[in-house]
Order: sequence, then C-alpha cells, then structure tokens
Amino acid sequence: MSTAERPLPTPAHTIGPFYGHALPFPGGGDIAPPGHPDTITLHGHVLDGAGAPVPDALLDFWQAAPDGSLTGAPGSLRRDPSTGGFLGRNGVDFTGFGRVATDADGRYALRTLPPGNPGPPYIGVCVFARGLTHHLFTRAYLADGPDRLLDSLPDERRATLIAAGGALRTYRFDIRLQGEGETVFLEFQ
Repeated sequence: MSTAERPLPTPAHTIGPFYGHALPFPGGGDIAPPGHPDTITLHGHVLDGAGAPVPDALLDFWQAAPDGSLTGAPGSLRRDPSTGGFLGRNGVDFTGFGRVATDADGRYALRTLPPGNPGPPYIGVCVFARGLTHHLFTRAYLADGPDRLLDSLPDERRATLIAAGGALRTYRFDIRLQGEGETVFLEFQ
C-alpha cells in the first residue's frame, strides 16, 4: 500500500465524551421523596480554570441516610415496561445516590435529605467533565466542624469544601476544576 492509500491516523476521541447521552435519568437529582418536610437542596455551578461554566459535566452524589446508614434502597428506579427505558425513581425509597448533568450555564441542583454521617454532614461528589482524563472526587460539607479531612487542610483550601447555607434549606456548592479557588479533590487508594 502506498503512502497515499494509507488511512491517516485519527485521535482516540475525536469528540466527546457524551456524558449527557444515556447516563442521566429522569429525576436523577431528586433523592428525597416528593414533599418530604426535611428536604434540602444542594446547588451550584461547575466552573473551569478561567471561571467559565462547564455546560456538559455530569455529577454523581452519594451520601448517608438521615439515620446514618449507608445501605440505601436498591431497586428504586422504575423502568418503562414498553421500552425498557428509565421512568425515574419510585418516589418512596431513599437511595443515597443521585446523578445530575449540568445545564447550559454549568448549573446543577440536587434535592435530598440531610446526611446523618458522624461529624459534619457531607455529600460525596464525583465529577465527570470534558478535559478530564479521570473523574474527580470531592465532598460538599453542609456544616463546618471538627473532621479529619477538613482539619488537614489550610483554611483557604478547607473553605472550598464547605457549602454556603442559604434560605429555605438550600446550600450552594460551586465546584472549580482548576485555578484560583480550585476545589479540593480527593485521591482514593
């Protein structure tokens, strides 16, 4: 085969990854049963190093139940009997897991119940986004206080893990992927 006939090499990923396709599911950000009086909302933006919104990130959330248990409720997702697609959560069981895609402005919102873990309550977050070769793990603490992870950080870094409390049981937690004010990301071994 001559050089002119050989196909040109192509990059492994010409475009993508496509986190918004098939991974989010209806009600992915609604962990709390509808109308539950203890529902809280964790919301914010995912921002790149320049402070611009990341419109195509996907966030997974894990947390302890209000009683501190970590088992969750398996099987809470319903499927459409005709298509096999997801219809969403059953609206009753608390699973401790949520998945939310950011919108065009890099915003996300999660409706859940307060986590009952020991120490300051927190929600575990896993970030998938363009430009990341590996997903990133962090925590959104809903209160400050004595904690092994928080206590190991300088004050300015510690602040990147504390969600700001707002009105009506809301908490704002922005995730900055790099640069000034970069969120603390965790490494698991």
